[in-house]
Order: sequence, then structure tokens, then C-alpha cells
Amino acid sequence: MAVVMLGQSYTSWFTGDPVDAAVPPLGGTCMMGGASEFDPAMQWFLHRANGGDVLVLRASGSDGYNDYMYSDLGGVNSVETIRFNDASAATNPYVAERIQKAEAIWFAGGDQWNYVYDWRNTPVMDLVNDAIAQRQIAIGGTSAGMAILGGCYFSAQFGSVTSAEALSNPFATNMTVDCTPFLHVPFMAHTITDTHYDNPDRRARHFAFLSRMAQQGDSVVYGIACNEYVAVCIAPDGIAHVYGEYPQYEEFAYFLQMNCVPPVGPEVCQAGMPLTWDRNAMAVKAYKVPGLPGGNNWFDLNDHLAGEGGMWEDWSAVGGTFTTQPGDAPPCGPTGVRSEDGNQLGAEWDPIAGRVHVQDLVPGSTLLIHGMDGRVLRRGIADDQGNCRMTIPAAAPGLLLLKGERRGGPHAWKLVR
Repeated sequence: MAVVMLGQSYTSWFTGDPVDAAVPPLGGTCMMGGASEFDPAMQWFLHRANGGDVLVLRASGSDGYNDYMYSDLGGVNSVETIRFNDASAATNPYVAERIQKAEAIWFAGGDQWNYVYDWRNTPVMDLVNDAIAQRQIAIGGTSAGMAILGGCYFSAQFGSVTSAEALSNPFATNMTVDCTPFLHVPFMAHTITDTHYDNPDRRARHFAFLSRMAQQGDSVVYGIACNEYVAVCIAPDGIAHVYGEYPQYEEFAYFLQMNCVPPVGPEVCQAGMPLTWDRNAMAVKAYKVPGLPGGNNWFDLNDHLAGEGGMWEDWSAVGGTFTTQPGDAPPCGPTGVRSEDGNQLGAEWDPIAGRVHVQDLVPGSTLLIHGMDGRVLRRGIADDQGNCRMTIPAAAPGLLLLKGERRGGPHAWKLVR
């Protein structure tokens, strides 16, 4: 039974042990397509709380997650749902305290504009981002809660938009593609999500979202989407596992990226005109991954190339008509990192997405990324093979210092975004 607290600006339902668990969270991101939650994926998410406390944030609805997470699935110390009754809850001290004590935060469905309007540039945004960056909490959401997890997002400020509307006019009033800094989720920079992909078919509108990002000059553009009953669970190492009930049902996740062969941007993407983004019928590369009950199929968000169990498709549009066809992987890979003397570091560095993969470290040693003011922005541990992958915060400065213990001794290198 949940304990209910009423405030002027929020309502809280609490289930479980009121004593804070204060355990180290395990990180990771879980995104669901918008229908009922798929238990194995939600269990993955709860496990990332490491027996700690889960906080559900929502702008509508009530305590439906409490018994489901705490009793039906279990393994956590407590589950608390806080519903924001108005925007002033974003500055409420109790809400701030609960965010600071959570090992995992889940964003419920609803209308994502409520989240963007109520939370952007408020203490809620700052506290959630700090919890992700400093404590490596687990983060997740479904439907609207998934929509807000990308570095760019469809804000739905003026309501939803159909695929047909997006293709006929990619700058329609309700095509609210927003890249104003909001939530900084690992591996989600320069990425826009979409949900309910199969009901209705939203592939074309998601394609149009990417065209808007490309039109504004982004040199790297990504997308992640789920069919309604599918979940994508991203481990801290950047491997995204896809959960679903394929082949019993047609359940897929999609990983999109702008093709890297120049020229790359849309041919026609302007107000009042049908979208043309063709580029030899290969404007966007999509990796379509069946969701399995155990999450066995995966895609690597470190290089956006490696995967298991999926198939590549080419997506394009001419005069507002959207087309998909079987395709191949993008022909371009990440760039290497070099030290100041020009020698190869043994790493891959994606300066746009802010991801670095360092190799040949001493197993178990610590890899640090410093700002030029000396602050530690990220730390990682080399695995048994001497590899370490990290994502640099989107707000980090352009010049960074990477320090690690290689087999030949300590090294430091400059990274420029």
C-alpha cells in the first residue's frame, strides 16, 4: 500500500522502506515504446538501481508503477511516484531531495511538452543531469518519457504530427524539433527518439525529424525508435540491447543515422515544401533489430556500426514520398585519437557525439577525462582486456584532457571537440 503525500504543487505515492538505501547505482538507460511495459526490460532497469530507491516522475496519472515495480517485479528498496500538479513543483525542496536520493529515475508517459515546459532550465533538470553525471543513476522512460531522453527531442508543443504531415511540410507549426539543452543522457547526444513506431507508422515522421537536424547543420544525426511493445536498454558500455517478443510478434527497434557519404543533407527541406532527402536513395541508414525476450540482439552506440541480429535498411524521401529498401552498413567509421606527438593512441574518438573508446590500458586502471580547469568530468575503469568506453558531458568545454595508465606507463592526451 502506498503512502500518499499531498502538496500544493505535487502528489507523492511512496511504497517500500522509508530508510534511504544509499547504494551505488549501476547506471544505464531503458527506453520503451509506449504500450505496456515489457517485464524483462523493466527488470533490467530495476536491477540497475542495485537494490536502491526508484523515483517515478510524471505530469499526469497516479501510482500505477509502485506496486508493479516494488511488488510484482521487486528487487528495490522503495518506489516513489511524484506527479507534478503544476510547474512550481520543479522548485520544491521535497522534489529536489527525492531526486538526490534516487538510484534510478523513470519518466512516465503522457504529454512530453508538460515535461519540457515544466522542467527545462529548472532545478529538476539540473538535479537529474547531476545525478546522471555524478552518481551514474539509471534513467528510463516510456512514450513521452522516452521522447525527452534524446539530445534533441520532439517537444509536441503544438500537439502531435503524423508522418504524412511531416513529409508534406517539415517546417509545419507542429513539427517542433527542439535541440535546446535539456537532459544529458549517456550515448544520446545528437540523437532524437520516437515511440509507438508501429501504431501509427511513425518511421517517416522520425525521418523528417532527422532531416530538420541535418538541415540546421548538424554533422552527426542519430535516431532511436521502438515499436509499442519493444524496449531498448543501453548498458554503461554503450551496448543497446533490444527486448521484445519477436518472432511471436513483429517487434523491432530502429537505430538511425544520416549517411556519411557527402553530400549528406536534404536536397529540399523548407517551409511549405514536400521533403526531398534522397541522396541516391540512401539518405538515412537504419539498423532494424528484432526484440527478443532476453535482449540478445544489440547495437553498439560507440561506433553506430556493430550489431547483432539486425538488418540494415536505406531510407529516403522524394517529393514527400517516403521509401525504405534493404541496404548496407554505413561505409564510414569513427576517427582515431592521436597524442600530441602524432602517434596513434589506440582509441576511437567521436568529437561530435563526445564518445571515446580507449584501448591497451592496464586492466582495472582508471581513465579520467578532465576539463582544462582540472575538474574530473568522467571516470571509467578498464575492463579485463584493457578497454574503456566513456561519453563526455554535452556541456563540457571544447578542450579536454584524457589521462590513463597504459601498459607502458601513464599517459595524457588532449581532446578537441
